[in-house]
Amino acid sequence: MRELDPGQREKRDHVESLISAAAPMLDLVLAVGEKISRIAEPTDFEYYPIRDEEPESDSPASR
Repeated sequence: MRELDPGQREKRDHVESLISAAAPMLDLVLAVGEKISRIAEPTDFEYYPIRDEEPESDSPASR
């Protein structure tokens, strides 16, 4: 990757500082959204847990 010129470096630093300033507010929005979703639907009926291992007889390799 080539070196950034001073203008590009300044713009990158500015964008990074804006992201750093907005991060706490965005974290708050995510936390509030999670609380609202848990209140609205405490049990997720569409959740299907992932199986860790398949039984030996059902695995495609054993067929």
